[in-house]
Amino acid sequence: GGLSVRTSLDPTLQKIAARVLRDGLLAYDRRHGWHGLIGRIAVDDASWVEQLASVPQPAGLGDWQMAVVLRVSEAQAIIGLPDGRQGVVPVADMRWARQQRNTDTFGPSITDARKRLQPGDVVAVAAAKGKQDGAAKAGLPVWSLQQLPEIDGALVAMDPHTGRVLAMQGGYDFKRSQFNRATQAQRQPGSAFKPVVYAAALENGFTPSSLILDAPFVIDQGAGLGLWKPGNYSGKFYGPSTLRLGIEKSRNLMTVRLAQYIGMPQVLDYANRFGIGRGMRPILSMSLGAGEVTLLELTTAYAMLVNGGRKITPTLIDRVQDRRGRTIYRHDNRPCVECRAAWAGQLQPELPDLRQQAIEQTTAYQLVSMLEGVIQRGTGRSIAVVGKPLAGKTGTTNDSRDTWFIGFSPDLVVGVFVGFDNPRTLGNKETGSSVAAPIFRDFFAQALKGKPPIPFRIPDGIRLVRVNSRTGLAARPGDEDVILEAFRTDDAVPTGKIVLDGQDQFQDLGSAVAVGSGGLY
Repeated sequence: GGLSVRTSLDPTLQKIAARVLRDGLLAYDRRHGWHGLIGRIAVDDASWVEQLASVPQPAGLGDWQMAVVLRVSEAQAIIGLPDGRQGVVPVADMRWARQQRNTDTFGPSITDARKRLQPGDVVAVAAAKGKQDGAAKAGLPVWSLQQLPEIDGALVAMDPHTGRVLAMQGGYDFKRSQFNRATQAQRQPGSAFKPVVYAAALENGFTPSSLILDAPFVIDQGAGLGLWKPGNYSGKFYGPSTLRLGIEKSRNLMTVRLAQYIGMPQVLDYANRFGIGRGMRPILSMSLGAGEVTLLELTTAYAMLVNGGRKITPTLIDRVQDRRGRTIYRHDNRPCVECRAAWAGQLQPELPDLRQQAIEQTTAYQLVSMLEGVIQRGTGRSIAVVGKPLAGKTGTTNDSRDTWFIGFSPDLVVGVFVGFDNPRTLGNKETGSSVAAPIFRDFFAQALKGKPPIPFRIPDGIRLVRVNSRTGLAARPGDEDVILEAFRTDDAVPTGKIVLDGQDQFQDLGSAVAVGSGGLY
């Protein structure tokens, strides 16, 4: 008996995924102060080793150790370890452990170790490799203060052309929680849903340079339901702005106005094409990501952008063979009669592409180009330090309960989600840009290290035109902020300010109105 199962997981990428997710969760957790006290024991005699051994060890410590504080001075804490050894935690390694007064309010940085630790405190510590501190006495090894994060998250890496899942990390530590947040957590995607709206727009008469009015938007929801008044994250309004700017800067009001013009049934049709429309209703809040998806589903949807708009199905299993070596399951089921022929110098056989188109290849590339702008000029610009062609989108829901970054290189798509298992705010300044994007950045920095940059592939039917990034109009000599915009070969480059004004019509504002003017609303 027995089966041989070959998975799609890449061991190197899986290790990177586990490491960067863990580091990102710890970075967020440290920004939000101290909650890491494991317990307390008496340390006034030599029995502290036995007492420490009786304290239940929290799941997920990994390479960390539990320790008990034996003595504390202003400059350091002397700790005892389970094996009876002692060590020192300098105050410099506990500056981050501020008092957490509430989600957004904290005490000052710790400059006196006695204000954070007391004798008898049981805490988690990690060896400070290669690190010494002038405060360390008697040659004791230096340790750093740690705490397990309350927040959790997930990361998925996938081959966008085949759907093969190359890495999947469903949480901080499997020993702490067996819940897989990549496949089981249904969460609101927030602005990470916006490319679906823009895909529908691009296939219904819009171009990346089309102008949409960014101004207040109010809808009466009906008797007793009040008014719905979405706003931009900044709280500001920006006047007529291009589709590209709308996605680069993640403008909510432009997206809602666009969805209203196209029609939510049309938007949901595109969501279903991408495999993320389940359970969504044709109401405008869905255009801002009020529905629910899993990280794996949303990552698969983004894969369909970079692979030319083709539908794929994610898979973790490549092949299953029985004990005699007979293949009883194979993910790649494309027919290839010529593959069985003996080689006699002939060209390799061509395999048919059986993938269906979710959207046109030209639309997919236009979105890729716009999402490149998110990293070059928009909400994901902290990722640009990787120095390779990358594209993607942030996502943040109301009250910052869910944070996302989904993006890709030409041959690898990665999704990151971070949030509390029981949804609550991450803090009023915590967004997809500050929480999820750094994890995405660190993953690609390591995954692409030493590899040459590969540009995104431009399909037939696309022409690149120099335009003013603010107006969307063809660039003139002396223009600043000029970019190459992706138009279909049959699209006309805008020559005037034709603006979707939110009244189900376009308005020719002529040359008298400046883009971004505050007088339009």
